[in-house]
Amino acid sequence: MNSFAESFAYEDYFMQQARRNGQEISASDPTPAVGKFLKFSVNLLNAKSVVEIGTGSGVGGLWLLSGMPPEAVLTTIDSEREHSKIAKTIFEEADIAPTRYRIITGKLIEVIGKLADNSYDLIVIRPALDLFDMVHESYRLLKSGGLLVIDQALSGGKVADPTQRDPESIARRDAIKVVKEDERWAASLIPIGAGVLVANKLT
Repeated sequence: MNSFAESFAYEDYFMQQARRNGQEISASDPTPAVGKFLKFSVNLLNAKSVVEIGTGSGVGGLWLLSGMPPEAVLTTIDSEREHSKIAKTIFEEADIAPTRYRIITGKLIEVIGKLADNSYDLIVIRPALDLFDMVHESYRLLKSGGLLVIDQALSGGKVADPTQRDPESIARRDAIKVVKEDERWAASLIPIGAGVLVANKLT
């Protein structure tokens, strides 16, 4: 079932190239099925302002931009300068106008803390480090009705196993719990890729 879902998503030349670049530097990128879901989400929301936390090699950004209207802007943030550099290169090679995106490199939680309240339609989070705090910040950043997507939320199944006590599994497990128990969110877990948590900001 998982492999069928992954093969359902077609990646163009630049997405495939970005994925190869990411594999060379061990970047954390969405699977094709998750990328397709991100495109579906921005299409559904007609998202004009999107934040991606964890740029990786640019795969996620390419998927998001492919579904965003021409006037929309993607803000993508990564703590690794090398990731930002290869993502910028692939965006340029894909002939994406520089007015459609901004790439920020820095400590994630510090960068997020400087973004404006109630200004974004969609936020995608990929890294586990500071995930609890990033979820809290995401509520502040999202417009009412906006969507939070946590990619790799289940760590490929590890989060569902209570015997897994590594820091990443614990961080993702705690983030899922806090969103589930917060009545300000309407949330669902989707078993594509390494697991996706989707949460709609209700108020």
